Amino acid sequence: MIKVAPSILACDFNNLEKEIKLINETNCEYIHCDIMDGHFVPNISFGPDILKKIKSVSNKELDVHLMIENVENFFHKFINSGANSITFHIEALKNPLNTIKEIKKLNTKVGLAIKPNTNLEKIINFIEYIDLVLIMTVEPGFGGQKFIYSQINKIKELKNEIIKRSINIDIQVDGGINRKTAKECINAGANILVAGSYIFNDSEQNYINKIDSLR
Repeated sequence: MIKVAPSILACDFNNLEKEIKLINETNCEYIHCDIMDGHFVPNISFGPDILKKIKSVSNKELDVHLMIENVENFFHKFINSGANSITFHIEALKNPLNTIKEIKKLNTKVGLAIKPNTNLEKIINFIEYIDLVLIMTVEPGFGGQKFIYSQINKIKELKNEIIKRSINIDIQVDGGINRKTAKECINAGANILVAGSYIFNDSEQNYINKIDSLR
């Protein structure tokens, strides 16, 4: 089953509640929330308080992507604010296993994200402990970037490894996702599509059709 997670960072934050209510009317499965600290990536977004407000309005699961340093010191704040899943970067921690286990203890799904220039081997030994792998198809930190096509092979390689190990985890992709690139990612093995600009840069705010067109 192909699932869609609109990236709320691309919405009109001046009308955040209205935007979330429009997303509530769609059949997407998640709202993707990018958390950036200005250190791990050169941009800053929002923190646990805003996430709590999003949770109070949304009827979707909150898929939280931590693009931050010191993940182990902050993940619990986002879980307490309503995160249903926490994904953090393999590049942010030398040994992520303890943090993975701590997140699991809080009955929260956990994922590992990987940047375009990071070799897949860095993440492979942890895939049996997690619920999803997020393959970044742009450099993390800013929306609206062009899709990096070299990541298609990374998706295929990961899918083959999942099949070989007979495990059941999701492959999520984020960055430059539109109708065309979504189909290529799906064909390569991805089953969760994060899309921001493609969905929210719609003057008619026809989010239902935009989301359905990705599947």
